[in-house]
Amino acid sequence: MSEEVPDSDNEKFDENGRSGATVRRLQVGAHLRALRRARGLSRDEAGYVIRASESKISRMELGRVSFKERDVTDLLKLYGVEDQAEHRRILTLVREANAPSWWQAYGDVLDTWFQSYLDLEQAAELIRTYEVQFVPGLLQTDAYARAVIRLGHSADGPEEIDRRARLRMARKQVLDRADAPRLWAVLDEAVLLRPIGGVEVLRDQIRYLLEISRSPRVRLQVMPFAKGGHAALGGAFSILRFPHDKLPDVVYIEHLTGGLYLEKRDEVDRYAEAIGRLFIEAEQPDRTPGILQRRLDELA
Repeated sequence: MSEEVPDSDNEKFDENGRSGATVRRLQVGAHLRALRRARGLSRDEAGYVIRASESKISRMELGRVSFKERDVTDLLKLYGVEDQAEHRRILTLVREANAPSWWQAYGDVLDTWFQSYLDLEQAAELIRTYEVQFVPGLLQTDAYARAVIRLGHSADGPEEIDRRARLRMARKQVLDRADAPRLWAVLDEAVLLRPIGGVEVLRDQIRYLLEISRSPRVRLQVMPFAKGGHAALGGAFSILRFPHDKLPDVVYIEHLTGGLYLEKRDEVDRYAEAIGRLFIEAEQPDRTPGILQRRLDELA
């Protein structure tokens, strides 16, 4: 089985504003993985010691589950970590990593598979994304978000739709932090043409994009139909980068019933190359305001 990518929880914020528990969980998982590999042990062998499966070790190393202090203590012994100060340091990180998630209040309307992405998004320092159908979630207005949510959750009642929308608006606050991640997005031209929620909703959404495109933290580009084929014809995806050199970039691909996370170096490199070409092939960021304004004029 391949060893995948970190994936954890958005929780309390640390002294710099970034989601402290998210980063701690990623750090602990990456450290445990490095220690295991240094000892030449398989995940099966590590799992045997704590009475767990190979997949449980994988999820621990990727930060996808909370840590039991007893399990971490047993693994540190197995990995030959004898320094008691180091034991205490890692167990302190474990306690911080197990802090409650900020989004737990929305657990009743939050798909389990999407929690992982929220975790990563909160911890990222750079988010590069390509969208084909919709405006990226971090850039959606409330009305546009509600229209998108209704498309995917048509059986939900008004209260559930409202809670999902409020969750999405809370998620956007990551861009208001002092240490907000940089967001570099390429939108297919179809996103600006498809009247999700109706023409008025789309018009207000484009006005918001015009405003946010001037932010120094957001770089927005449009891939026009006139360009023909391009490097990312396979569909939408995001690449997240983290502020710690031990944490690899993550590629996230969402589909109808779940999300896929890629961390293998060759796979990440392929997507990084694709989005790099998109940045070159799409209209350059300084042309975005003009493109958005022309679309607004067409909708008037």
